[in-house]
Amino acid sequence: MTGLIGEFESTLDAKGRFLLPAGVKRQLPEDEARFFVINRGFEGCLSLYPLKTWEPLIEKVSKLNDFDPKAREFRRFFLNGATPVEPDSAGRMLLPANLKEHAGLVKDIVVLGVGEKFEIWDSNKYKKLFESLSEDAFSSLAKEIMVKTDN
Repeated sequence: MTGLIGEFESTLDAKGRFLLPAGVKRQLPEDEARFFVINRGFEGCLSLYPLKTWEPLIEKVSKLNDFDPKAREFRRFFLNGATPVEPDSAGRMLLPANLKEHAGLVKDIVVLGVGEKFEIWDSNKYKKLFESLSEDAFSSLAKEIMVKTDN
């Protein structure tokens, strides 16, 4: 996997299910498109990890020093709500009610590929996020972040 990319619109049904977009499935080998872990993400979205990505991440989190209060706090918040999910026979994924509420997901959503995971956003919140960042601010952010990674 070279990195998950793309922006895909979907809709939640009355039961809180959404159809896993074909563009998402195409980016994953067939055996990796069946098992995921969904969790609270940053900035009010949900993170959807293919199991292959989740396993090394949870291994790293599990190795955090249990005697460090900040490590314990991080582990609790990071794992709070983490839930294994898989598409049903129709390709729909059920979002756990507590996570759906956390992200404010009601109907229209955006599934966004961001490297090793997908983010699930309320469509309006996602649009506002990008409207809040000007082109100049994005340029400055890119310079600051990318210069750090070049060293």
